[in-house]
Amino acid sequence: MQSSAPAGSEHALFRQLLARCAQLAPVPTAVVHPTDPLSLEGAVDAARAGLILPILVGPEAKIRAAAQAADLDISTYRLEPTPHSHAAAARGVELVRSGEAGMLMKGALHTDELMHEVVASTTGLRTARRISHAFLMDVKDYPRPLVITDAAINVLPSLEDKRDIVQNAIDLAIVLGVPTPRVAILSAVETVTPKLPSTIDAAALCKMADRGQITGGLVDGPLAVDNAVSPEAAREKGIVSEVAGRADILVVPDLEAGNMLVKQLTFLAGAGAAGVVLGARVPVVLTSRADSPIERVASCAIGVLLIQSRPPVPA
Repeated sequence: MQSSAPAGSEHALFRQLLARCAQLAPVPTAVVHPTDPLSLEGAVDAARAGLILPILVGPEAKIRAAAQAADLDISTYRLEPTPHSHAAAARGVELVRSGEAGMLMKGALHTDELMHEVVASTTGLRTARRISHAFLMDVKDYPRPLVITDAAINVLPSLEDKRDIVQNAIDLAIVLGVPTPRVAILSAVETVTPKLPSTIDAAALCKMADRGQITGGLVDGPLAVDNAVSPEAAREKGIVSEVAGRADILVVPDLEAGNMLVKQLTFLAGAGAAGVVLGARVPVVLTSRADSPIERVASCAIGVLLIQSRPPVPA
C-alpha cells in the first residue's frame, strides 16, 4: 500500500496518518451514492492509497457517467445498483450489517439521508453510545492534532448526549496516538454562570469525569477558545489547569458553534479537516464537496485506524 499522501498535499499530520495505515489491510467500504465526479474521485483516491476496497452503491448509470466525466476506471470495483439515493443508503447499511462492508463512505447525497438509515432502530448501525461526529484538524501553527466535536450531527446536544460526544472523541484521540487526551469543554467564558447553559453543562461534564462516567482523558471547562489553545491566554486569565492552553479536543456547545469554528480554521487559517462519525457499529466517513483530495483520503485513514485499533463500541 502506498504510504504517501496525494501529490500537492501540504498537511503533514494527514501524511502521518496515511503512513500509519501503510501496513494495514484495505477495508471493504460501502460508498453510498457516488454519482458525481468529486465523490467518486474521493473513493478512487482512497482505494489507490490502499485504504479501502470500494463497493459502489447507487444508480449504475449515474455512477458510470460520473466515472466517464472524471476519466476514472472503476471496472475493478464492485457495483451494487440501486434506483435512487435513499435505496443506496439502505443498501450500504445492509452491506455493513451482513459483514460485506466494514465502513461507510458518503457520496453525493445529503448527510441526513445517510444518517437516517444509520440510526434506524431495527435496521441501522446504532450502539449503546450516542452517535457523534469529530473533525481532526491539521492546523499548521498548532503544535498537536486537534479534534473538534460535534460540528455535523448533534444540533443541540443534551448533557447526556455531550457525555457520549466527549467519550467518543477521547476514544478517537487515543487511537490517533494521544495517550491521555486533554478535553476542553468550550463556552464564551471560563466561569460557571446560569446565564450561559453551556457553562453549566461544562461543569457537569467535568464532575462526570471525576466520577468515572467519562474515562481516558483529562476534562476541563468551561473554557473559551483562546485559553483552551493558548498557554499565554490561560496564564493571563489566571487559569490553573492541565487542559488550558494545551487542548487536544475541543467540545463545542452546539452544532452551529462547531460548524463555524471548523470553517473559520479551514478557510481563514488554511487548516485541513478530516471527519468521521463515531459511536456506530462502524466508522462513517462524511465528505464535503469543499474537501480537498487529501482531506477525503485522510478521513478514510481515520476510519481504517479506528477499525484496526479501537475496541468495538458496546452494542
